[in-house]
Amino acid sequence: MNRMETVRIGIIGGGLMGRELAAVCGRWLHLVDHPVRPEVVAVADLSEDARNWFKQVSTVRTITADWHDLINDSDIDALYIAVPHDLHAEIYLAAAAAGKDFLGEKPFGIDLAAATAIVDAVERSSAFVRVSSELPFYPGAQRCYEIAQSGALGDLVDVRSGFSHSSDLDRTKAINWKRQQATCGEIGVMGDLGMHVAHVPLRLGWAPSDVYALLDNIVTERPSPTGPTTCDTWDNALLAMRTPGGAGRDFTMLWETRRIAPGQMNTWYFEALGMDAGVRFSTRTPATYHRFAVNAGKQVWEEVQPGNISSWPVISGAIFEFGFADALLQMWASYLAERAGALGDRFGTATPQEALTAHRIFEAALQSAQARTAITL
Repeated sequence: MNRMETVRIGIIGGGLMGRELAAVCGRWLHLVDHPVRPEVVAVADLSEDARNWFKQVSTVRTITADWHDLINDSDIDALYIAVPHDLHAEIYLAAAAAGKDFLGEKPFGIDLAAATAIVDAVERSSAFVRVSSELPFYPGAQRCYEIAQSGALGDLVDVRSGFSHSSDLDRTKAINWKRQQATCGEIGVMGDLGMHVAHVPLRLGWAPSDVYALLDNIVTERPSPTGPTTCDTWDNALLAMRTPGGAGRDFTMLWETRRIAPGQMNTWYFEALGMDAGVRFSTRTPATYHRFAVNAGKQVWEEVQPGNISSWPVISGAIFEFGFADALLQMWASYLAERAGALGDRFGTATPQEALTAHRIFEAALQSAQARTAITL
């Protein structure tokens, strides 16, 4: 076994995903021969309750309400920045200016202007930066990506990628920052969920040329401590796109992001169909993916169990089943391995350029919804 270098991580934003990272670090020995070992050594959050949770993490030595303390700490090697969208620009720009490596939460800025400024700053800096998107790391999703990347699908016909959950189905759920433009951004659900949907298609080089968007704000008011408060972000978004393919023709691509999806819990899916083959995967049936082929003139979908064979190898047997916590572990393994120059040809964490391309698509979607017409990118 290789000797692992310790990477000291500071968390800016100690909410749900910050706590998830602390748990991921506790499971690091599941990985086989990873070049680094991460330790969460610091956390910054305005909430005292959020800060207090990290007192139980034995490696944490700095707990503060001021995120500047972490960016200025030379003993911190990398940051995980998990804050509301309206804070992305200020904190990401400061981290880039300081040359501090970080994994930033999507959508990488509250709007296209913020994303452009952040990506420009990152490209001028020495910082190694990637964007959070863990769901494509499921083994079934990885096999679908590999088949699509190989060219086995033939001439592409249709691609669909989506993320549907029901967290806002309850009309009595209290208002939060994701339901207000001031903190979430005008793109609404596309900012909240869109990077997950964009990651695999953009990694495969499937960037659309035209976008037609249907956006829906279903629950326009929610309770708050001071009374009913306006919800002014989009709950659901469906983007129909023309996408350049091979041989001078286009194929259709649909991206779907839904906070209100009756019948779903937290479902991410990817499907790509070509003239020669097809693939599809959904986290709703995480132990399998489906593969399409034409055999002896008959159209056949077959169900495949990929097993627990992940991007970075683990000690768990292939017969065991994979879950969300495993996807998070794989995303962080990818980020830290690539940072160490040891990713090889494995699937990589989403890049700032991919986040910027997604923002351009979401901006076009806003224009399309307003004009009720397709927008050329």
